[in-house]
Amino acid sequence: KKGETVSDTIKCLQCYTDVAVLRHPVTGTVTDSVLNGGLVKPLINAGDGTGEHPTQALLDLFTIVDELDLFGQPDASKNEPLTVVLLGDLRHGRTVHSLAKLLARSQQGFLKRRLVLRYCSPTTLRMPDYIKVYIDKIAKSAGCEITQEEYIGESEKVVKNAIENANVLYVTRVQKERFKSTKDYEVVKGAYVIDAKLMQQAPEKLIVMHPLPRVDEINTDFDPDPRAAYFRQMENGLFVRMAILSLVVAKGF
Repeated sequence: KKGETVSDTIKCLQCYTDVAVLRHPVTGTVTDSVLNGGLVKPLINAGDGTGEHPTQALLDLFTIVDELDLFGQPDASKNEPLTVVLLGDLRHGRTVHSLAKLLARSQQGFLKRRLVLRYCSPTTLRMPDYIKVYIDKIAKSAGCEITQEEYIGESEKVVKNAIENANVLYVTRVQKERFKSTKDYEVVKGAYVIDAKLMQQAPEKLIVMHPLPRVDEINTDFDPDPRAAYFRQMENGLFVRMAILSLVVAKGF
């Protein structure tokens, strides 16, 4: 309200801290603050508008590796693709933007297996083209085999097709706060509902994730299912973010 810039606010906070964590409603604010704000201490991105959510992506990747025991699998299993379905509001969902990018980059590093990314959404909430282009560039430059597929529509059949032979179903809510009008939101609200009945037809070893909070996109009747990994995923967030803070702060001493 006083007109202070974001960079000045962060500089003031950093006078009393070793590291700052920023969540901001405007996309690109954290990047701009780091590159142009003259900061002298670490700044961690905790989510910027509809752009990125890097720490969420890190805990999501950890959850996938841990739940699927990717490091403990025999070498023969590495010939099988890792198939991840990203479902829901892919246009505004910063968590899926960052996760898709990180999964692609992980093919360069430790995953070393074919990656299949399936984007399942209503027509108006498709994965942005710039994310798909970024992933294509990663695949080309690193020589990785990454396939991107779209499953567009709002029927249960579309979801069933998307999750066939999948390893991960990553569900996101349709974010009411991202829409310019309530009318536009109501059109796609409740487009998908993951429940116990639907999941009876899903792969036995598929895990279901969600960055939380959920609204009605995952029915509570599915919660007792061992494939429901979203609360374990939430707990992993504590440990991963502790590790991030430890690494960032320790680096400065």
